[in-house]
Amino acid sequence: MKTLYPHPSPLLIMLFGLLLTITQCTDLSGLDEGLAPVNEPEELAMQLQELTEDEINGILFMREEEKLARDVYLYLYELYPLRPFLNISKSEQAHMDAIKYLIDTYQLEDPVDENPPGVFQNEELQQLYDELIEKGSKSREEALKVGALIEEVDIIDLQTELEETAINEDVIRVFTNLCSASENHLRAFVRVLVLYDVDYTPELLDQEEFDRILEE
Repeated sequence: MKTLYPHPSPLLIMLFGLLLTITQCTDLSGLDEGLAPVNEPEELAMQLQELTEDEINGILFMREEEKLARDVYLYLYELYPLRPFLNISKSEQAHMDAIKYLIDTYQLEDPVDENPPGVFQNEELQQLYDELIEKGSKSREEALKVGALIEEVDIIDLQTELEETAINEDVIRVFTNLCSASENHLRAFVRVLVLYDVDYTPELLDQEEFDRILEE
């Protein structure tokens, strides 16, 4: 595949720097805690290295997976108006925007396009979304567990991309920031569950990795 190397405008570079700052700085650990302060935008020029097919597939998949997180949190916020669902959904939108910047810069076809909330091109993600909202609809505590589970999924998928697929510096930078943000979100959901006397046990992460994330 021939890869084009467009030249992003200074405005877009500034916007991308802002999006990455949001993903890194949003640690929402309490029921009434607002969005963390956002630093001034920093210039972040894209390296514009050629993408492999695996990297392209990873970008497109993670774009929809971040949409899944945003859509589930917005759905659950309507049922249980807890501030973490609303705040973290805003962070997930920032994650989606960061990946969209990669898509636009490398002239890829966006799998999200105009799809409304709860609609996904990827069939596995569509099934996962349906299962998660059903599970989260059972109770407030189950909804918070769904939030923690989504962040486990994000962390594992991003770590896999970084360890096995990503060689492009732009992809590595974006996915590394998203993984750090997902760890913040996992800590936030677990802390809120503690407030409701719920001891969360990881469903996908091994205990050692889970403990490392919580201790940071």
